[in-house]
Amino acid sequence: MDNRIFGINGPVITVKRAQDLFMQEMALVGKEKLIGEVISVASEDTLIQVYEETAGLTVGEEIVPTGAPLCATLGPGIIGSIFDGIQRPLSVMAQKDGAFISRGGDYNSLNTDKEWQVEFVKGVGDKLCGGETFATVQETDSIVCKIMLPPNLCGTITEIAKNGRYRVTDKVCVIENDRGEKIELTLQQKWPIRVPRPSKERLPLDLPLITGQRVLDTILPLPKGGAAALPGGFGAGKTMTQHQIAKWCDADIIIYVGCGERGNEMTQVLDEFSSLIDPRTGKSLLSRTVLIANTSNMPVAAREASIYTGITIAEFYRDMGYDVAMMADSTSRWAEALREISGRLEEMPAEEGFPAYLPSRLAQFYERAGRVKTAADDIGSVTVIGAVSPQGADFSEPVTQNTKRFTRAFWALDKTLAYKRHYPAINWIQSYSEYTADLYPYFKKHVASDFPELHKMVVALLREENELMEIVKLIGSDVLPDDQKLIIDVAQVIRVGFLQQNANDKEDTYVTPKKQYLMLKVICHLYNEGKRVVAAARPESDFAATGIFEKVIKMKYEVPANKLELFDRYIEEITAAADGVLKD
Repeated sequence: MDNRIFGINGPVITVKRAQDLFMQEMALVGKEKLIGEVISVASEDTLIQVYEETAGLTVGEEIVPTGAPLCATLGPGIIGSIFDGIQRPLSVMAQKDGAFISRGGDYNSLNTDKEWQVEFVKGVGDKLCGGETFATVQETDSIVCKIMLPPNLCGTITEIAKNGRYRVTDKVCVIENDRGEKIELTLQQKWPIRVPRPSKERLPLDLPLITGQRVLDTILPLPKGGAAALPGGFGAGKTMTQHQIAKWCDADIIIYVGCGERGNEMTQVLDEFSSLIDPRTGKSLLSRTVLIANTSNMPVAAREASIYTGITIAEFYRDMGYDVAMMADSTSRWAEALREISGRLEEMPAEEGFPAYLPSRLAQFYERAGRVKTAADDIGSVTVIGAVSPQGADFSEPVTQNTKRFTRAFWALDKTLAYKRHYPAINWIQSYSEYTADLYPYFKKHVASDFPELHKMVVALLREENELMEIVKLIGSDVLPDDQKLIIDVAQVIRVGFLQQNANDKEDTYVTPKKQYLMLKVICHLYNEGKRVVAAARPESDFAATGIFEKVIKMKYEVPANKLELFDRYIEEITAAADGVLKD
């Protein structure tokens, strides 16, 4: 007996007494063969969530099982592509259907007509285990795609093609496993999106992701393989911050997942990424970027799948030994998709209507970040930066609070800072990074031995200023002693001269770790010289009157990255200003 539709509730389809359907199996629903996934199996009712619009489906239409879970297609041709939440190529769909995408249709995720130049690195008789490379393809100018044996296979090569041009569906290799079975291999492979790809060993997170953004690299660092939350209300600058990180960070590949965002915002993202020039290669940033676009008006079930598709692609390139940075914008929309589907399944709601399994789903996603030794003994990483969009910028709501449990970096965006044009608009008091101590050894070895001490001093000054400002709001700053006035003035230098960054200034849009350290050194020297003036019973206002604070604020624009020796001049001028006050 065939499986037939018994009931339709939005994207959820009910099948009575289903035949041979298993959990997480992909199924084709109705005459148009809409893509769906089995999410509940019972003796009476089996439920399928459909990743496309279900309007027009009727009771009695056939459901065809595929015998496999929902998978991502992995191979050359992913980089530079734009997919929807279930990895259908939007450019191909637009050519076929126009601006309004139709339902159904059998789309290949990768271009099956394009021929790739393939170089084989193994031969007949070689033993292959899962994850090992047997061929390479120059996918873009900067990315070499390694053709790897799927992780769940192992065997000996009995046939292999010669170097030449092949399509992703061409048979290029045959292996024989221990049971004597022969398995044909192509340039592409499939992997279930909800199953993490295995690795040989998880490594310590002690190598920073350098973004060139001072508030992130110095104050709130994130390692390669780490996970960060980027929460903020509407207009706080989540997308802008992610764009800046995507452009400048030292990851090899960027995966950007637009999960439930507004259509016009996703259009802007696509336009900007197409026009941005990669500073590492001088070519389009798309040459090392994958975009997954699932806007708020697209089917809600596909939104739920989109971040799994993104993280699976990220793990695929991680297994080649690349450092991958994945931006999810925003996980709140993904959680809302979970809530909507849970409601249609009539599950017991938890806080604010979200399903009780929201924390475990968030954990499953963020735990797929990491830095690993691959099966081929390469080292690769997946760094996850998940934007969170709490309603009313309320960080106490469930998605933000549960995300904090599973990420060790929390970059809280502040709308007030954004309105003041302070970018990145990250509130340094509400934010934290638990990775800082793990990254100190790297900064001590590769930047400067006294980097941790300067970092601690600057963070302490910012926290002291925050406490002092509560007093200032009540009684004003005139009653403060000179040492506390000095803290407030130096903290302003830190906020305006160091934490605030101008993306449109060629010297300030990206700052190397060495320059960041030297700026810290100058600011800390300013504070120490100010303390020397105050300790000599001279008014702090005399030191401020020299104009040295304003001069230090402007150093971020006036010292080019190739003339770092100019910072010595600032040290000398600060000392001279303090000496001048003490001589008067």
